[in-house]
Amino acid sequence: MDSLPAGWVTPDWESGTPPPQTGRIWFAGSMLAGVSVVLAFRAGDSDGITPVPQLLAFLPWLLAPAGLGVAISVLTLWRTGMVWGMAVLFGLVWYIDPYGKISEPTGAPVAELRVMTSNVQFGKATDALIAAVGREKPAIVFVEECEYGCSRALEDAFGGSGGAFPYREAVEGAGSDGSVILSRFPLKGADGLPGTTMGMPGAVADVQGHDVRLQLAHPMPPLPGQVGVWRRELGELRDYAAASDEPTVLAGDFNASQDHAAFRRILDTGLRDSSRLDGDPRNPSWPVDTAPLLGVQIDHVLVSEEFSVNKATFLDLTGSDHRTLVVDLTLHQRG
Repeated sequence: MDSLPAGWVTPDWESGTPPPQTGRIWFAGSMLAGVSVVLAFRAGDSDGITPVPQLLAFLPWLLAPAGLGVAISVLTLWRTGMVWGMAVLFGLVWYIDPYGKISEPTGAPVAELRVMTSNVQFGKATDALIAAVGREKPAIVFVEECEYGCSRALEDAFGGSGGAFPYREAVEGAGSDGSVILSRFPLKGADGLPGTTMGMPGAVADVQGHDVRLQLAHPMPPLPGQVGVWRRELGELRDYAAASDEPTVLAGDFNASQDHAAFRRILDTGLRDSSRLDGDPRNPSWPVDTAPLLGVQIDHVLVSEEFSVNKATFLDLTGSDHRTLVVDLTLHQRG
């Protein structure tokens, strides 16, 4: 039997009081055990059940409880905890590495376009979005949670034959159900993703003579009791991404990060994350109150292999709990 670690206090069996070291070791063990469970699902390429999907979103921040477990193990000379904790820390660092392809297109450039995606939180950030669009001058805008008032305001500000965005595809709805795609390029209607909880319109844009598929993403968040819906709707986005080899832009509030297996399935179709290509794969986009110091990147612009990314920038809009993402893209001929 191993000798007791230095500082160990013999329990007072008559009073039933455990030694102080025992309580510390149990606390460290509980920290490491909780993080280990989440890490095991990440290693197993699975999102599991509540609360695992919610915790996976904040995988990098699990370094804090894991580090605390290691520190307590060192202070109490708990050798098992030291080894266990270092293995957990190594696993977290390993999976924090960005996921997905980063190859660049080889064909000649044929068009430049700026894309914006913004969740306006039930329309509350509509005025701020209109001002941001005026400043940033994107060619295509994806707007999530654009309820009836938001949709009318965007039409009044930008619509019509003489407006900045004469083309649009929308799913009208209240609250979080409404979504809109605005475009300076001519649009052909597409089916989008019908039957989803929140509106996800789609279109095909004529970008200087080149067809580009556009799809807005806004699946159900992984709320307790709704994880199955969230997983199914991300699966439908994955099927959309895999259904064609044409140039594609899939953008919006995915309610998922690269640490979610359901989101990685989308990247496995060959789409690339613009923020990753710009070297900023962990910049949090939600929640605004704690980002960029603490949060998760769940707002994405995913592009097919025909696109290169020149710059990806996150903006704060008054009224929204999400940061807006602006990406400068170059469309290339297929190499």
